[in-house]
Amino acid sequence: MSSHGTNLKKPLAIIPARGGSKRLPRKNVLPLAGKPLIVWTIEAALESGVFDRVVVNTDDQEIADIAIHYGAEVPYLRPGELATDTATTLDVLKHQLQYAVSEWGGYDDFVLLQPTSPLRTGQDIRNAWALYSQHEVESVVAVTEVEHPIQWTYKANDDQTLSPLFDDNLKRSQDCEQHFRLNGAIYITSIDSVLARHTLIHPSSNMGYQMPANRSLDIDEEFDFVIAQSILTHYAKLTD
Repeated sequence: MSSHGTNLKKPLAIIPARGGSKRLPRKNVLPLAGKPLIVWTIEAALESGVFDRVVVNTDDQEIADIAIHYGAEVPYLRPGELATDTATTLDVLKHQLQYAVSEWGGYDDFVLLQPTSPLRTGQDIRNAWALYSQHEVESVVAVTEVEHPIQWTYKANDDQTLSPLFDDNLKRSQDCEQHFRLNGAIYITSIDSVLARHTLIHPSSNMGYQMPANRSLDIDEEFDFVIAQSILTHYAKLTD
């Protein structure tokens, strides 16, 4: 049995949400199927029942107001140097976790939930946390099966010719082994992993929580937003 989850406190949920976005301006507050994009993640986190605190980390007052209205905490507005295009998610997490350790204390683990994954559910969060709690691994990350076999991939040369990356590139899809990619929806690890080891996914001690493609959409641009809108308004009706 894993030692994860033996702490008296439940883990933290951290939802990073910057106000600026070049590809899809103000995406975190854009209305998606009747509510701001970020709200889908806040509600899934709260519904999961996994967390002691659901924390939104943002530099933007409108995002902060929405987050608080829907039940999340916003302990501070992110400093300007962490709100630039060059600031990494790891930089933001370190700052937030240092605050959590200093001001709240007692936490061992946290879950990163990106607001650009609105189709991830509270049940997904519960399942991923159960995986982390029940196994001796340093991290659990949400993944989805790669849409096409990696054996079918090519690299483009300077003269626009193509070179296969694998010798068996003509294999039928049903003859290829499964491969998975990160979908961005859930990352679980210890606070020490970020503060001391500077990593979200331990290279040799991790597990993947497998999610279906229809809940693995990561919104990066308007096209993704349109797909999410369609799934939430039409596909959901078909699966009721």
